[in-house]
Amino acid sequence: MDSAYREEARVFKAFCDENRLRILELLRSGEKCACKLLDDLHITQPTLSHHMKILCDAGIVQGRKEGKWVHYSIDPAGAERAKELLARQLALKPFCSQDGCCAEEN
Repeated sequence: MDSAYREEARVFKAFCDENRLRILELLRSGEKCACKLLDDLHITQPTLSHHMKILCDAGIVQGRKEGKWVHYSIDPAGAERAKELLARQLALKPFCSQDGCCAEEN
C-alpha cells in the first residue's frame, strides 16, 4: 500500500512547482523542443532537466529524442491517470462511526 501512495505522491509532486505548471501550460498546445522551453521559460538547461525528470517520472510528460534535443509532450495516458487520482482523492465517501451510524463525511 505504501508503494501506491508513493506513486500517487510522485504525480501530485509534479504539479507543485510554478515552473512545472508553466511547462505544462506550454505543452498543452503540443510537442515542444527543450530549446523552445528554455527560451520561453528563461531558465537554465540543468533546471529544465530537473523539472522534466519529475514530470516524466510522474508519467505526465513524455520525451522523444531527436538529434541532440529532446521534444516533450503531455502523455495522454499519464494525464488521464492524474485526473483519476485527483478525482479519487476529492471524492466524498460515507463513513461509519463507532456506534455503527453511517453518515456523509464533511
